[in-house]
Amino acid sequence: MGKNLSEFPIQYIKGVGPHRAKLLNNLGITTVEDALYYLPYRYEDRKNIKKISSLGYGQLETVIGKVISAEVIKLRKGSLKLFELTVSDGSGLLKGKWFNQPFMKKNFKIGQEVILSGIVKRNPYLGAGFEVDNPEYEFPTDDGDAFIHTARIVPVYRTTAGLSVRQLRTIMFNLLNTCIGDISDPVPEEILERHKLPGLNESIMNSHFPDIESCPKSSSGSSISRETGIDIFNRRASIYQKRLSFNELFMFELGLSVLKKGKDIERGIAFNSDGVLVGRLHDMLPFRLTGAQQRVFEDILHDMKRPHPMNRLLQGDVGCGKTIIAIMAMLVAVECGYQSVLMVPTEILAEQHYINIHKIIEDMGLNICLLTGSSNTLRVTRDALRRGIASGEINIVIGTHALIQEGIEFKNLGLVIIDEQHRFGVMQRSLMRKKGVNPDVLVMTATPIPRTLSMTLYGDLDYSVIDELPPERRPVITSLFNERQKDYIYKAISDEIKKGRQVYIVYPIIEETEKSNLKSAIIGKEALEKMFPGLKISLIHGKMRPQDKEGIMATFKSGGIDILVSTTVIEVGVDVPNASMMLIVHAERFGLAQLHQLRGRVGRGISQSYCFLLAYEPVGEDARRRLGIMVKSHDGFRIAEEDLAIRGPGEFFGTRQAGMPDLKIADIIRDARLLEIARREAFDLIDKDAGLKALPGLKRIVEQFWKGKIELFKTG
Repeated sequence: MGKNLSEFPIQYIKGVGPHRAKLLNNLGITTVEDALYYLPYRYEDRKNIKKISSLGYGQLETVIGKVISAEVIKLRKGSLKLFELTVSDGSGLLKGKWFNQPFMKKNFKIGQEVILSGIVKRNPYLGAGFEVDNPEYEFPTDDGDAFIHTARIVPVYRTTAGLSVRQLRTIMFNLLNTCIGDISDPVPEEILERHKLPGLNESIMNSHFPDIESCPKSSSGSSISRETGIDIFNRRASIYQKRLSFNELFMFELGLSVLKKGKDIERGIAFNSDGVLVGRLHDMLPFRLTGAQQRVFEDILHDMKRPHPMNRLLQGDVGCGKTIIAIMAMLVAVECGYQSVLMVPTEILAEQHYINIHKIIEDMGLNICLLTGSSNTLRVTRDALRRGIASGEINIVIGTHALIQEGIEFKNLGLVIIDEQHRFGVMQRSLMRKKGVNPDVLVMTATPIPRTLSMTLYGDLDYSVIDELPPERRPVITSLFNERQKDYIYKAISDEIKKGRQVYIVYPIIEETEKSNLKSAIIGKEALEKMFPGLKISLIHGKMRPQDKEGIMATFKSGGIDILVSTTVIEVGVDVPNASMMLIVHAERFGLAQLHQLRGRVGRGISQSYCFLLAYEPVGEDARRRLGIMVKSHDGFRIAEEDLAIRGPGEFFGTRQAGMPDLKIADIIRDARLLEIARREAFDLIDKDAGLKALPGLKRIVEQFWKGKIELFKTG
């Protein structure tokens, strides 16, 4: 076999062929390398061979005996047939049964020795005796390696229609025995020795077909604990599985390190602002910056003054004041003769930023425009907007991912700010940077992300956090209610509006459907109008035209609407200080991050604010846990960690982080310690050899790992 397993088609492995190759493709396996890293999701101990007389009901057991009968029995109902195999080991009898598989008879001969494994049950008619439905079977031979399905620790793989676990296990066994010698280990030996990690070949083989007896015992001196036993393998905590997780994390962190190193040595813009525009902004503000805001702006200003591109992540909880920091950074760039961009994930957030920023900017004699996929807020043609951006007449552009489309050209883009960065990714960030010549990049998120995840997702960025809320901010009082308590909620809403305040009522869907029994925003608005006939009630949702949404939000902000009925379009960015109460209907259907973001729309003024979570039965265990956390905590980072614990990293970000390689083996929560080791080793290695010139094999594998995501090693 050729050495490049990443390009060798799985079709040509023994037992595969064209038909099974198509089935394996459904599992994401197209090459030999894909198969090598397609690990079992659990393992079964079929090694302990027992006497039939000592079997236990309900247990997974393995026996060895001789075939004394092999019969196909026609069942009374329809045309179903049962193949029944009876084996004896001298201590008793065990029946194996396969339903509607009469062809199995040809596999067995009277007097033949066979190993059977399966869950033992009683004979349903006799109430005694031992039976196993669809047992795994094996025929003993002199070749110990021939045992694949029994008499060993057996891997169990996730499979697909048309391909049984037994067939897949046989394919994997054949593949490993054919290819294991062609696997080259890309990780430098000194790194493996430093952390007591086994070789790659040994780790792949034992991660598929464990040899628990030869698994290294725990070593107190190792960086990564070594454990034994099938339970350890099922927890993916064996030294062999950790080695494969380390490989993946090491490739991931090498890519981030190359990205960061490349940016650190790139020539960028040294912004030498005298601070006139930022000073004018301070004079206009009705508040003073917090200490955390001042510290973060100093980080950003320091980066902007350096002759290398800034690449910084700004994290801060809902309402901490990231937007004003973004405006200050944009003013620094504009004062030095450069354009700035603020890119956000949704049109309503782009419109909100535009409304909030354009008054400040225009009072300073600067030009700002809004560019989204469908809006045309300035009532000029898109061509005129493009011309204004290309000529440099427009100083600041606020928009959605429409900004990275072809045809949007900047005269001298100097600063790119990306808000709610977790909705975008490395690739979008890279495309936006290409609109300028090595512009500074600031990415912001109001979704608190635990440190481990930040290190993984944004490892190519420097890091700042606003960990302080403005002093006038009071925590939002959050309460959980059920359907029987709605009268109390509606009275509280009425009382709040009588005080001159405003209220959000959030629904999970726009309109009701036959497939869903959820309350909808449209029906909810109609019911509220009957309940509160004297109040001004409006509806906003994602399917509205952008100019209509903008008009409604402007009216709400000016106090012209008492109750704004909404879907999650108001989740981020909406800032109405007089809105002091929020009711979230069907709160059990929302994720923790969404609930936290929604709650952040109130509590933005000086009045005490409230968030009511209305849950409808049935409420699942995870939902109860989410709602309980919301009632108890206002700390976005704690909420994020709980969210991560409930959902796991795969779901934490909703859709996969765009532009990031998939982690197929490693789990960044379970393997947090490994991640730190991988990061440290990767960054140390790239510090010494940025282009991996001394390790061409490792360079090729890193490029393969990041292939199609982003160009890591630039030529020239």
